[in-house]
Amino acid sequence: MSEVSWIAVDWGTTQLRAWALSGSGEVLQHAASARGMGSLAVDQFEGALLELIDGWLDAARVTEVVACGMVGARQGWREAPYAEVPCAPQAMAQVIRPEVSDKRLRVSIIPGLCQRAPADVLRGEETQIAGLLAARPDYHGLVCLPGTHSKWAEVREGQVLGFQTFMTGELFALLSGQSVLRHGMQGDGPLELPAFDMGLRAAERPLLGTLFGLRAESLLEGLAPGAARSRLSGLLIGQELAGLPERWQGLPVCVIGDGEAAERYRHALATLNIAAQTLGAEQVTLAGLAAAHQQIRGGT
Repeated sequence: MSEVSWIAVDWGTTQLRAWALSGSGEVLQHAASARGMGSLAVDQFEGALLELIDGWLDAARVTEVVACGMVGARQGWREAPYAEVPCAPQAMAQVIRPEVSDKRLRVSIIPGLCQRAPADVLRGEETQIAGLLAARPDYHGLVCLPGTHSKWAEVREGQVLGFQTFMTGELFALLSGQSVLRHGMQGDGPLELPAFDMGLRAAERPLLGTLFGLRAESLLEGLAPGAARSRLSGLLIGQELAGLPERWQGLPVCVIGDGEAAERYRHALATLNIAAQTLGAEQVTLAGLAAAHQQIRGGT
């Protein structure tokens, strides 16, 4: 195996992922654990990281570890204060380096971004946006990042001009799992596209009344659980798309994500006659971390 040159880390609330990379950018090894930020005390981060990467470290030199995500949150290893938009997606001048006991590594944590009006924050997505710009430095448009809290960002001339967060994924989980709607949505299954499309169209109506209509329809018309879940997903994503700022209308869209979640957004955008490009989340995350590493290496 080629020598490990540096290590990329994406450290979220529930999961820790790491990649060992060669000097040419080849991924040599990949590892993951469930030791996300939310399960760790401040003094446990270094140990959790070493559990994954110890075998990749060379005792004869210091290996650079570049990390993004919730590891830099206030409850994380060490807080990396937000950079305020408009700005480049990665504020490398504000990178934070936590103290480590193991002299084989040096850790750099990339800060997230914030917006004052309307108030909003993000962490981790800035690195994915940087990964997109590494491949397309002239990109001018919107970046859609589906997730528990979906993010939309406007990018132009290498900067993030503004962004907005939607609690679409979390609201879906709450409504389908804890509200009265749960009685008609038991189980889990693949997306039913006709029902999803019906939900998208229903997003034009007031949300609160439309939501209870799903429960009523399951009682009166026997709406099947799979169809009800798909309708709810379409309804919430439709509301999200309807809530995008007017100034973003007409801009191209790039969806960053994997699997069915990204496909739902791509399909929903297509119903609005918006042909969105889709990029894999891991691909752009690694590209963004590589861009950060290049700047760190150039500054040392």
